[in-house]
Order: sequence, then C-alpha cells, then structure tokens
Amino acid sequence: MKTSKYPFAEKLITDIDGNICQVILNFSDYQRLLEMIEDEGLYQAMILTKTEKHLNLEEAILALEEE
Repeated sequence: MKTSKYPFAEKLITDIDGNICQVILNFSDYQRLLEMIEDEGLYQAMILTKTEKHLNLEEAILALEEE
C-alpha cells in the first residue's frame, strides 16, 4: 500500500495478507479530521432543516418544553 493514498496516515499497520488494519495519525491531523467530520454533519443537518419553519427564541423554548 502506498501511504500517499492516505494523506493523514503516519503509519499503516497491515495483517499478514497486507490488508490495512490500523492507521496511526498525528494528533493534530486527527483533530482536523474530527473537525471536518463535524462540519460535514452540521452541513447535512442544515440541508435537512432548510425547509423547516424558522423559530424565534421564545418559540424554540416552547417547542423544546413540549417535547
């Protein structure tokens, strides 16, 4: 396996068949990767709620209390 295909990987650990089973990352790269995943999740949530009615603060609090 070429590590160039895995830009965040510092080391790739393989089994006896050569299949990648673990990846070692720099902690700062790991944090960046988590941030990107969180950003993607937020983006997807924004897409899903795009057509929902916007609430002001009071309406939102009431809606939360009703749940």
